[in-house]
Amino acid sequence: MNRIFLDVHALQTVPPSNLNRDDTGAPKSAVYGGVPRARVSSQAWKRATRTYFGQEHLLDPSELGVRTKKVAEVLAARITALAPALEGAEALQLAAEVIQAATGSKMEVPKRKADAAKDGGPEAAPESKYLMFLSARQLDGLAALAVEGAPDIKSYLKDKDHKARAREIADTRHSVDIALFGRMVADSADFNVDAAVQVAHAISVHRVEPESDYYTAVDDENTDAESGAGMIGTIDFNSATLYRYAALSVHQLAQNLGEGLREEEARTAPVRRAVEAFVQSFLESLPTGKINTFGHHTLPDAVIVKLRTTRPISYVAAFEEPVTTQGGHLREAVSRLAQYAADVEGTYGDEKTTLTWVLRVGSNTEPLAGLGTQAHRLSDLVEAVGQAVAERLDKPA
Repeated sequence: MNRIFLDVHALQTVPPSNLNRDDTGAPKSAVYGGVPRARVSSQAWKRATRTYFGQEHLLDPSELGVRTKKVAEVLAARITALAPALEGAEALQLAAEVIQAATGSKMEVPKRKADAAKDGGPEAAPESKYLMFLSARQLDGLAALAVEGAPDIKSYLKDKDHKARAREIADTRHSVDIALFGRMVADSADFNVDAAVQVAHAISVHRVEPESDYYTAVDDENTDAESGAGMIGTIDFNSATLYRYAALSVHQLAQNLGEGLREEEARTAPVRRAVEAFVQSFLESLPTGKINTFGHHTLPDAVIVKLRTTRPISYVAAFEEPVTTQGGHLREAVSRLAQYAADVEGTYGDEKTTLTWVLRVGSNTEPLAGLGTQAHRLSDLVEAVGQAVAERLDKPA
């Protein structure tokens, strides 16, 4: 299969906010170029991207997965949906046995929940020791297997053919989010799925110092004789122009998804649909930390997308020397990005095999106009990238 990489670069200005906080509650930070920068972790933006698929209906629920320790409860609900007579504790037991056989992950009730049940609390369901990531198709397949073996599930799963079926179901027909972001099963490494996407920690293009907001809340029932606040507190925040970057290995995505997920569609359709959903979701999604407090609903001002056959290239080095201006940072950041992109591609890139698209907002982003094909709307960009990916996949290796 052809090696195909997709680079997505974005500059996004975020007002006072706390998108992604550390263990002290302060916005995450990093030192780059010798100065402190605002930082949003890759995990935060990957989760925002992954959940955006469903929130905005970019993909059908059948193409998505569930990542949870409560996988027995999720599977039990599907078992009951298939066979209504199997419910409650019986469905949970079937689910736990099938998951353990399929993945090698031990399922048991967490100690604190077991202790609470002994003290009169509700009966607790077994859980996996770590987050389990399974696709909707995998869960449906395991549910059907559980119903088939329901009369004596332990004996049923002792049969090597039945156990092999369970393992095959759990390791085929991966959902788009598993194919993109990967899966790790600690108890069974052969069930791991290598991620097709690498997401960089977003960092500010300039120096950032954290700030703190001191706030008070007034008691609505206070009388004129009662002064003072009902409560006081502080919230740490910062504001920044962020450089964001993700690299998508399209050939790895195709391998993870497999071919022909739907008999009636073209071979490249599942990959194209996944790529288009990822590009849109990565650019439009936003981590929601403290969003009710700060309302930081922004979108990228500048986007560059590269489709290449050579290795991915981040442009973060354009900002190793922090942007320093008396006014806003975006104009200078765009100028730096445009210059560095041209320089590094001229030195390391392959013009013959690389396609470039630009999406931009406002006059501050004009220096990017000459870097590639300009898309006037995000939907145009997404469609163009998807079409180019499909064409590349159809070319003989």
